[in-house]
Amino acid sequence: EAAGVADAADAAGTAEIDVPLAAVQPGDRLRVRPGDKVPVDGTIAAGRSAVDESMLTGEPIPVAKAPGDRVTAGTVNGNGSFVMVAERVGSDTLLAQIVRLVGEAQRSRAPIQRLADRVAAWFVPAVMATAVAAAAAWWFLGPEPRLAHALLAAVSVLIIACPCALGLATPMSIMVATGRGAHAGVLIRNAEALEVFERVDVVVVDKTGTLTAGRPRLTAIETAGDVAGAGAAAGGWPQPELLRLAASLERASEHPLAAALLAAAAERSLTLAEPTELAVEPGGGVRGVVEGHAVALGTAELLAGLGIATRTRAGDGATAGDGGRNGDLDLQGRAEALRRDGQTVLLAAIDGRLAGLFAVADPIKPSTPEALRELRSEGLRAVLATGDNRTTAAAVAARLGIAAADVVAAAPPAAKRDLVARLQAQGHVVAMAGDGINDAPALAQADLGIAMGTGTGVAIESAAITLLQGDLRAMLRARRLSQATMRNIRQNLVFAFAYNALGVPLAAGALYPVFGILLSPMIASAAMSLSSVSVIANALRLRHAHL
Repeated sequence: EAAGVADAADAAGTAEIDVPLAAVQPGDRLRVRPGDKVPVDGTIAAGRSAVDESMLTGEPIPVAKAPGDRVTAGTVNGNGSFVMVAERVGSDTLLAQIVRLVGEAQRSRAPIQRLADRVAAWFVPAVMATAVAAAAAWWFLGPEPRLAHALLAAVSVLIIACPCALGLATPMSIMVATGRGAHAGVLIRNAEALEVFERVDVVVVDKTGTLTAGRPRLTAIETAGDVAGAGAAAGGWPQPELLRLAASLERASEHPLAAALLAAAAERSLTLAEPTELAVEPGGGVRGVVEGHAVALGTAELLAGLGIATRTRAGDGATAGDGGRNGDLDLQGRAEALRRDGQTVLLAAIDGRLAGLFAVADPIKPSTPEALRELRSEGLRAVLATGDNRTTAAAVAARLGIAAADVVAAAPPAAKRDLVARLQAQGHVVAMAGDGINDAPALAQADLGIAMGTGTGVAIESAAITLLQGDLRAMLRARRLSQATMRNIRQNLVFAFAYNALGVPLAAGALYPVFGILLSPMIASAAMSLSSVSVIANALRLRHAHL
């Protein structure tokens, strides 16, 4: 297939050629024409359109796309045309990963399958013994021709008791459910996840990128020095320079807060430097060297760990945001005020001294309040665990109706993992939903890890379920799919057991003394086939399960 039209531009940047999809490489610029399928994963560089993403989300309404938005291979472009930059191609695309993981999930075994295996281990010898007993009864007690009747009874028992339906009961339901989940925007890594989710009673959720949109924007910069003229020499840094150094440090980060700083620097046309000695502290921040300056950016705990005082007063000159009226600005007091407004604050230190702060607003996803209400209505308790400050976390929790007692703030990765372990020790079955590297330990610790498809690869690899569009409403769909799947499996198992419990006595000749009827092996074979068909038909009902 052709990968749209590749922009193999010459020096003038005008040449466009059709290329095979296999020839597309990361970094190539591709034009996607109206009605075309998006060939690879990437980001729109120019143009606008509406893209049908129903293959990922199950939602029929096309999603408006503009420069900077991500597009996914396999989705269908609408009436517009756009140029995209290829980022993931071939087996690295989201579509390829979905196909691979769905295949793995369909081949996996749910724990409930062990019940069928244990029953089958006893069932087969029991059937053999029943066939021998039936043959012996007909041989010694039955009418003539005894041998013929004994053989017919034994063969009928063996045929009708074939455990095909029992063996199909679980894997058929799992196979259909994983495919149904993929259509609903829920990627299930293994069959066990479907079984566990039904029993989950506590959901621990991260904030940034999970409850919030994960597309924060910079709303304020406060500096600790005199921006009117004293400059760095007096211990202060002008806003543009502070932002430039901070954004340079964040260039290699995948965190949404880093994206906000980088976007703000791009809007101001700031030239970024290449950081060295970069060290990322998951849940804390990042530090490194930029143009010879030791720069640290993150939480107060990160700076305190570096021996940097986090309470300071500005000099006598003007400070950012006060127009010179408040030269005695307390940055921590200002930070607390911003946090009470629900904003996230990043403290910046340069060369061992507090230099300023950045306030970042990350709006709550429109679907989040509804999703949390539905989760609570289904008896699930939501616990917020975030690396953000308690004030910010409390403000977000209050807007979402999460109880103050269920808010764990300033939590590094180990603290999130320990929270999950404590809840498990209390007897809860815990699901953890997150999207970042700092959530990976908790995702692995939880009984069920749920990753946002918009998050980092580490989080997705640590989770058993991935919500492809990062929408918490998909968690509800996954929960309902789990319940429907387990209900379907139990129906299949009950049907298979009941069928054999009824069929074996009939095949052995239980009706003969009263009605004079002896089951033919052909009828037993048809009944056995019908039982398998019935189990398959029941499993296929999951394709239309209401989620």
